[in-house]
Amino acid sequence: MWYVYFLQLHNGDVYVGSTNDLRRRFESHRSGYVTSTKAHLPVTLKAYIAGETEANARQLERYFKSGSGKAFANKRFLAGTA
Repeated sequence: MWYVYFLQLHNGDVYVGSTNDLRRRFESHRSGYVTSTKAHLPVTLKAYIAGETEANARQLERYFKSGSGKAFANKRFLAGTA
């Protein structure tokens, strides 16, 4: 399984990433090992989407980082997050 995940950062932003090991990756974020999020700790896992392939997860990640993808995520499953 591959996952696209959404983290709420301490500064209120939402970080979008993808991984095949969600628990390991979330722990990396929480521990400050990820350059993109370490300045905005603590982080909270707000939502994730599971899919079968890496290609699908990477495509979804790119979409959710776009303007329309952010709007969709905020409206459908991150309501009240940012």
